[in-house]
Amino acid sequence: MSTKPTTTDLEWTELDQRAVDTARVLAMDSVQKVGNGHPGTAMSLAPAAYMLFQKLMRHDPSDADWTGRDRFVLSPGHTSLTLYVQLFMAGYGLELADLKAFRTWDSKTPGHPEHGHTRGVETTTGPLGQGIANAVGMAMAARYERGLFDPEAPKGESPFDHTIWAIVSDGDLEEGISAEASSLAGHQKLGNIVALYDDNHISIEGDTETAFSEDVLKRYEAYGWHVQRIEQAANGDFDVQALYAAFKAAQAETERPSIIAARTIIAWPAPNAQNTEASHGSALGDAEVAATKKVMGFDPEQTFQVEDEVFAHVRQVVDRGAEAHAAWDKRIQQWRQANPERAADFDRINAGELPDGWEKAVPVFPAGKDVATRKASGEVLKALGGVIPELWGGSADLAGSNNTTIDASSSFLPEGNPLPEANPYGRTVHFGIREHAMGSTMNGIALHGNTRIYGGTFLVFSDYMRPAVRLAALMKLPVTYVWTHDSIGLGEDGPTHQPVEHMAALRAIPGLNMVRPADANETAIAWREITKRHTTHPAPHGLALTRQNVPTYEANEGVAKGGYVLFEAEGGRPQVILIATGSEVQLAVEARTALQSEGIPTRVVSMPCVEWFEEQDQAYRDGVLLPDVKARVAVEAGIGLTWHRYVGEAGRIVSLEHFGASADYKVLYREFGLTSEAVVEAARESIADVNRR
Repeated sequence: MSTKPTTTDLEWTELDQRAVDTARVLAMDSVQKVGNGHPGTAMSLAPAAYMLFQKLMRHDPSDADWTGRDRFVLSPGHTSLTLYVQLFMAGYGLELADLKAFRTWDSKTPGHPEHGHTRGVETTTGPLGQGIANAVGMAMAARYERGLFDPEAPKGESPFDHTIWAIVSDGDLEEGISAEASSLAGHQKLGNIVALYDDNHISIEGDTETAFSEDVLKRYEAYGWHVQRIEQAANGDFDVQALYAAFKAAQAETERPSIIAARTIIAWPAPNAQNTEASHGSALGDAEVAATKKVMGFDPEQTFQVEDEVFAHVRQVVDRGAEAHAAWDKRIQQWRQANPERAADFDRINAGELPDGWEKAVPVFPAGKDVATRKASGEVLKALGGVIPELWGGSADLAGSNNTTIDASSSFLPEGNPLPEANPYGRTVHFGIREHAMGSTMNGIALHGNTRIYGGTFLVFSDYMRPAVRLAALMKLPVTYVWTHDSIGLGEDGPTHQPVEHMAALRAIPGLNMVRPADANETAIAWREITKRHTTHPAPHGLALTRQNVPTYEANEGVAKGGYVLFEAEGGRPQVILIATGSEVQLAVEARTALQSEGIPTRVVSMPCVEWFEEQDQAYRDGVLLPDVKARVAVEAGIGLTWHRYVGEAGRIVSLEHFGASADYKVLYREFGLTSEAVVEAARESIADVNRR
């Protein structure tokens, strides 16, 4: 472990220090004005954040989406002012009025940073640990992007080389997701990550000795990270020269991710509030704010004080950013001339467009053959992979079960990995048994841009991913989850592996589209629709796929509308509508045959995606679920929570309102009443109920 950085070329003037202290004033005043927030960490981290935005990062405030920029991730999102103040100073569009509106309705400065809401915010960080995992994903994406466009360039010499900077806290490192993601980063040798660990020893319950005493740097050394520690300056603040040297040493380390531990004093230099848990999440109070301003040489009677000289000084980063961007433009132009085909791919991918004719690669499966939808998904993925080079992904150590291996000969693994298929730019990602980190690194990959990512596990383990899935929905990220073994249909593994409540719980996440296809052709059309939507209507999508074989029906474009008439009633207007999804569509089809034989005209509606169906206009929805047909049955091998709004007061739901068991799946469906006979009986009951009303 390196403890004493020895080289630095940092120029740090009195004006730089005044700008840092101004950032502290702005943090205090912003929290004090609204009456709530987290001032302490923003105060103590001000020198580090300032150094990154003003001295180290390659960024252009006039173009927040510049491909060549470094990324900055503030993993402890509660200290959002650490970021907001630097965005204000650097000229990203935030002004003093926005800081004054901190944590208020419709402001650009919400309590935690929100991607897409505030310009310059690279990711939405709220739940601790998500940010550092996002940073790992961004670093993975940067490497894959380089492989797409400039794989032969020497390290550090490609226009696609950049650094992912992150600030992490004790809380981030206590959350288990950071262990998963950091282990993955070390294994992948992601030398483009530099993380600063704010070791301030304070959490909401007081000194971190209450819950956290491990040697963090030894832990990270074991993960395979490059580790450094810097000590405080004599006055208790950051030793800026040591910090700068550590940052530069970390950036120069290209074989391993880097973490720098810095012992800080929360709320520095507040005379009474420093090093207290109260300063973590509460306004300091007028008296303490005034006293702190006096310590730093500011007028205690003024608020939001930014001197003209300081403002002019910090806004010079706009010009430096423009110069860096111009230099990058020259490099990218040289690259374009040398790589015209790759440049064409870059332009297409950067514009969010798909290759011409890509849809022709999507297979059509012959009707009549039984195929598991997980198997069909695997065939579609391989076909899409052949024509969409930016598509990549893998599984949480379940590739053989999830059918997520897009290219068995090319694994995303670093140089030096002994496996024969190892390739630093490989297509197939081995996330390991790390579902939580897989979800959040996928978010980071999507946020980074210029690739399309998917990841797989069993549907029951979506629980491990849920925080990341929720954030993907919040950020409207184009990620695809391949969740297989979607019901008790997986059989002998028993209730620990059999999802029952999961479909309803996932459908409850706003902005997440859950697709449970009935057969191979629905699976293929669903993949095609998801691929389109990731360009036109970005949002996370989950595919819930069967382990067991299911019948294949004729392909129907209604899949893309979320719900459609699979089989129409014969012999007149429908008396009953059977609504089904996934592997239970076959039960509805069998029940229809029985009901039709009794002279009951029966329509079967397949509804693979409730969310897509709800997007359709009322006329379409009414055309599928005829409003005057009140007799309805919904069937799904899970809890029936989704279906009450579709069946109405006279309808019935054939569902599973309890956990499963360990047995052959055919036995389980029979014993738990998920049969075509049960659907027929439910239809009769619904018809009788309608007739009684």
